[in-house]
Amino acid sequence: MRRPQSMKKLWKFAAVVASTALIASACGDDDGGSSNDTTPAGGDSVPAAAADIKVAVVYIGVPDDKGWTYQHEDGIVQMEEALGIEVKRVENVPEGPESEEVMAGLARDGYDLIFATSFGYGLPMNKVALANPDKCFQWATGAKFLIEADNQEVAPNLGTYFGSAEEARYLSGMAAGAASPTGKLGYVAAFPIPEVIRGINAFTLGAQSVNPDATVQVVWTETWFDPAKEKEAAESLLAAGADVLGMHQDTTATGLAADAAGAKWVGYNSDMSETAPDAWLTAPVWNWGPYYIETAERWAEGECRDDEYYGTMASGMVTLGSFGSSVSEDIQEQINAKAEEFASESAVPFTGPINKQDGSEAVAAGSVLDHKVIDGDNLFALLGMSYFVEGVIGNAS
Repeated sequence: MRRPQSMKKLWKFAAVVASTALIASACGDDDGGSSNDTTPAGGDSVPAAAADIKVAVVYIGVPDDKGWTYQHEDGIVQMEEALGIEVKRVENVPEGPESEEVMAGLARDGYDLIFATSFGYGLPMNKVALANPDKCFQWATGAKFLIEADNQEVAPNLGTYFGSAEEARYLSGMAAGAASPTGKLGYVAAFPIPEVIRGINAFTLGAQSVNPDATVQVVWTETWFDPAKEKEAAESLLAAGADVLGMHQDTTATGLAADAAGAKWVGYNSDMSETAPDAWLTAPVWNWGPYYIETAERWAEGECRDDEYYGTMASGMVTLGSFGSSVSEDIQEQINAKAEEFASESAVPFTGPINKQDGSEAVAAGSVLDHKVIDGDNLFALLGMSYFVEGVIGNAS
């Protein structure tokens, strides 16, 4: 999820020169496994060596943010309870050089399985991994082709993990579109980078599937976690006429602003329904626990994951939160039916025909953009998405 503003130029550079590198990195690891394997194996018993591993996690925020870090913490706790281990947490670590120092220090202190939960940790983590080939490093929301685009060697003991939030984004957009009397939706968003843009587009397409004239106005905050800025952005959208708000942020500020204005709200990361139950519709929710458990089990048995894992609703990494009281039974049934299609992989959010914001073709009729490695260009078009679809109001750059 986390991609800092300083990474925007790297994304644009990668979009031009790195598609070949992506194809190579996306086709599987050295053992022939799919880099987009979506089914964690997960052992039924705890490996005897699990108690001997030392695990650490680096957080961009704090676990009580009710958002991104909160949900990762839930997964870490699941791993601790399943394996009987104690994980070292390092909180509020800025992306960049400081994170490299933190991860290098953890390696020196004997931590041999280290998770980094923000995109901006990737290049520093790769450097630390190269210097510590006997340890295992896992980078959340990462993409190895970006390391190559930065002219770095990719460490063989580095894995990445993320998931298709666009599936749950589409579903939450359905709830938002149905709840809006005016069809004017707003979206409080962190940074204009592919992950966030992809989510906004999926949200918009979901809203338009039940409300064809729905539009989504976007305001960028240029921050992942800043309640004051998020509230200000939300209030500006409400003042512009939006009656339902979506978000790609780490706090509940958007929901509180919507609640104060009598509007509706779609959250993100965790089920935040208790924060503003009258405004609440639903939210895309992450379930990191199974990935953390399996990765630690495999490391305990001597295997460091080096794949690029992309979980889905089928694997359970991506789910949908509870429905608010204002989501009708009919819409719930429609959302649940579409969720079953996503989970069975009989449908994907980005199914053509889809046009870009300027009216040009983005996805042709009969074509799809999905997480499967059908061909490298298809996967790159999904993961490197840099345009808005029709119906989005705002600038994607």
